[in-house]
Amino acid sequence: MRARDLGIDLPGRTGALNAITDVAGVQVGMVTLVQDTDSPDRAVRTGVTALLPLGVTGVGSSVPAGIHALNGNGEMTGSHWIQESGALVGPVMITNTHAVGVVHRGVIDWTAQHRPDLAAQWLLPVVAETWDGYLNSINLPSVTTEHAGQAIDAATSGPVDEGSAGGGTGMICYGYKGGNGTSSRLVHLAGSEYTVGAFLQCNFGDRRELVVAGVPVGDLGVPDPFEDLSWFDADRLPAGTGSVIAVIATDTPLTPHQCQALARRVPMGLARTGTAGGHFSGDIFLAFSTANPGVLDSGFPRVPPAQAALNSLQFLPWNCIDDLFTATVQAVEEAVLNALVNNQDMVGRSGHASHALPHGPLQRRLRLTS
Repeated sequence: MRARDLGIDLPGRTGALNAITDVAGVQVGMVTLVQDTDSPDRAVRTGVTALLPLGVTGVGSSVPAGIHALNGNGEMTGSHWIQESGALVGPVMITNTHAVGVVHRGVIDWTAQHRPDLAAQWLLPVVAETWDGYLNSINLPSVTTEHAGQAIDAATSGPVDEGSAGGGTGMICYGYKGGNGTSSRLVHLAGSEYTVGAFLQCNFGDRRELVVAGVPVGDLGVPDPFEDLSWFDADRLPAGTGSVIAVIATDTPLTPHQCQALARRVPMGLARTGTAGGHFSGDIFLAFSTANPGVLDSGFPRVPPAQAALNSLQFLPWNCIDDLFTATVQAVEEAVLNALVNNQDMVGRSGHASHALPHGPLQRRLRLTS
């Protein structure tokens, strides 16, 4: 059950899967970890997500990319090299806050095994995170290096698991059960049809902020886990605490600066769902183009610089890019709603519960049903 299945009116024309994998070549894989122990305060509700711009076979070939951070209270490793070179090489990994290091090492191990030629040079894996410490015993070493490799090996170009799966397993969004959401849009540009896809790991927003199709829906009678903060040893949690990682993919030929411009539009899609972008939320966004693969490769040179051949890069004229901006904003908004709608209640560590956005009350509030 996704947002459109409830009858929510959302703008734009989607791809066949309405997912980031509508962009040809993009693959997504996940490892979901759900485990209970004899101790109530030691429960696992977490995982790892891998997004491969050019699929498993394309690891090692660069794509133009850009990054934007709305708020830096979060982590995305490898971002400095993307800003320097304008290129993304390898998978984009998303997990929980305290598993960044082990997933980073896991990508290196996987690459050393499957692409030793790449590992013989240098690797700067891209690993991003959001915090799942309410439902997940985040300080346990639950995520392993092997899980990172398994997520990469599991990557496919088919439907993408939404809600509580992969890195999104233990996440909360607007006080409802959060996690993964994805969507896509088709755009006609320069005589061709191109696709823009969005994938978000949603763990942000205050319950009172949530808006669906322009209608406030934060008060649907479902308990908010952040109203009672005795578990956090705090009197109150600042509004909007949490994080969101967004990955935008397109097959439109773009420069790195144009990719960065798409990443800068992600907050506008988030804002359509109500968030004001709180200080305690790490909001980091990456956009890439699968066109021009390999053009921005920058491994060790194979010939002396004096003998190097010049590269060329095709790109959409800047004065024709607005439809891509619109597609990005629309896909991001719908991805957030899909993360909320395509979900279930979850109980995690110490009996902590996160309730999913209730479909019936939501439809009635939006006047989609009586």
